[in-house]
Amino acid sequence: MSEPTQIKDTTGNPAPLGLLGFGMTTVLLNMANAGFFEMNAMILAMGICYGGIAQVIAGIMEWKKGNTFATTAFISYGFFWLSLVGIIALPKMGFAPAAGNAMPAYLAMWGLFTAVMFIGTFRLNRALQVVFGTLTVLFFLLAYADFSGAGDNFRHFTGYEGIICGLSALYAGLAQILNELFGKIVCPLGPVKK
Repeated sequence: MSEPTQIKDTTGNPAPLGLLGFGMTTVLLNMANAGFFEMNAMILAMGICYGGIAQVIAGIMEWKKGNTFATTAFISYGFFWLSLVGIIALPKMGFAPAAGNAMPAYLAMWGLFTAVMFIGTFRLNRALQVVFGTLTVLFFLLAYADFSGAGDNFRHFTGYEGIICGLSALYAGLAQILNELFGKIVCPLGPVKK
């Protein structure tokens, strides 16, 4: 009887791609929310390409590795970005009415999804806990701002919170790259005991 063939996974870690796509796009959108500049084509293009398509690709790669959490996170948030671009662009192109008073429901649903994913990070690492924790808060702040018709000060505060969220994702992604390249912990992710 012959030994069973074992296949070794030699593919790269797709998580940094997903985290960087999410992080950079989140920082740029929330710079607009914070009042640094207006919503513009750069943000929409990032939402389609790096926040959207790149995250979906990272999620598919995580599926191949058997990582259900990362698959769900990256594909879901990739399509979040693509749907957000659609919500913004479709009314301007005359294809659909604006989301209007439905936008708080959209953001709150993403907040609920993210809150459950945040619970999952308690089995992963502190860096991802910060990313998902601040993202949960961000979605609910955005939902409240749209629901209540909050003024510029609240929206700017929300934008700053979103910048922190995006920067935390950038850290988590870049830390994984540097740790792998140096073969040691250069940037700690804060592993948790399971």
